[in-house]
Amino acid sequence: MSFHIFNSLSRSVEAFIPLDPAGKKVGFYCCGPTVHDFAHIGNFRTFVFADLVRRYLEFRGYTVRHVMNITDVEDKIIKRVREQKTTLREYTGTYEAAFLDDLNTLQCLPPTDLPHATGHIAGIISLIEKLIARDIAYKAADGSVYFSIEKYQGCGCRYGQLVKLNFEEMRVGERVSADEYDKQSLADFALWKSRVPEDGEVFWESPWGQGRPGWHIECSAMSMALLGPSFDLHLGGEDLAFPHHEDEIAQSEGAGVQAAGKRFVKYWMHGAHLLVQGKKMSKSLGNFFTLRDLLARGFTGREVRYLLISAHYRETFNFTLEGLEGARTAIGRLDECLSRLQELAGAENATPDAGLVARFTEALDTDLNVSAAWAVVFEWVRETNRALAANGISAPQAASSLASWARLDSVLGLGRAKVDGPPLELSALLDERQAARKAKDFKRSDAIRDELKAKGWMIEDTPKGPRLKRL
Repeated sequence: MSFHIFNSLSRSVEAFIPLDPAGKKVGFYCCGPTVHDFAHIGNFRTFVFADLVRRYLEFRGYTVRHVMNITDVEDKIIKRVREQKTTLREYTGTYEAAFLDDLNTLQCLPPTDLPHATGHIAGIISLIEKLIARDIAYKAADGSVYFSIEKYQGCGCRYGQLVKLNFEEMRVGERVSADEYDKQSLADFALWKSRVPEDGEVFWESPWGQGRPGWHIECSAMSMALLGPSFDLHLGGEDLAFPHHEDEIAQSEGAGVQAAGKRFVKYWMHGAHLLVQGKKMSKSLGNFFTLRDLLARGFTGREVRYLLISAHYRETFNFTLEGLEGARTAIGRLDECLSRLQELAGAENATPDAGLVARFTEALDTDLNVSAAWAVVFEWVRETNRALAANGISAPQAASSLASWARLDSVLGLGRAKVDGPPLELSALLDERQAARKAKDFKRSDAIRDELKAKGWMIEDTPKGPRLKRL
């Protein structure tokens, strides 16, 4: 079976077939962060989802060019630059660095390309010029340039490809200059915004005067500059489907740069909303979390990542602190199994279990059904633990199991636990306990056991003798 995904464009599950004639290269774009603040956990559901898709494509043998943009100029950013009396670069640089640090904490692979909107102003201007030349965009009296939905539809194109829009029920406005606007409104949107006093020093020269790009045109220009006028896969949260992604399609295809019969993007994938503690995330409700908030509560990046990819990407997911505790328990079970396998395997090397890898692959081939993939993983953990308890696993078999996990984890991205050995004084106590047991001094032996427990360690018997394990 080949990889099948739900394509938001066709609203159906389709076999994934790249545009590359050789079927090996994949062009992949994910809308990145707007660096006006620390990214929150809802943002990271999308970014971890994108990382999972990228990893699985590579697992399937594709060479992926993964582009994630940085939106470093838009309404909120300009407002905060003005309020804090700083420069655009200084303000956005702080939050971009924080975002990349968070991405690394969640063990996401770095994108192949990380373009910045401010680095693609020339390409943005060129794309707007093409739209004006085709009479799909127009200059307003204030010097701003707008995209005309009416003229776009008049040339035989369709607005409303990703979402079903009821043009009669939606409020029709003349034009909207804001980067984000009421989703019940159907209006011409800004491609280029004429400079106003509130913009301060955030502006560029253009054929239409000083100004800056609108949010939607930025992604069109950056994606096509790096991946070409037609590429394979575009990801994002479902909240971006309209108007942002719909506007991307309109701008990109309206410019007429695609070859005959080709689309701007072949496949669109959208991740569902994230609820937090059963409600929409809001600072006023006290359920608004950045990754840093969760780390400060003692959770790890591995635990947050596990929870974010524990449910299917198209399911609305309820993110809770109790769920993170459950993630800790699940990862602990996995880590314990892997630790015991490592002790048995020693320096042995082996090939993965083809059957296990095949079952895992079958689950993810079905529209990235990660829930089914985790079921395969934990069934394997249960079976392995039973075999370990019965001393039924040899060193070569343990090595094969570890190789299998490494193959699966190339997709899941959890990595192995960082194991800190016990302090030397505790290892010395363990040796003393063993000597006391041999001397049949069970009172001293029990006292040492209790002392170790009080310090957060337990004694576990293994085929290679007793060892200390954290409680």
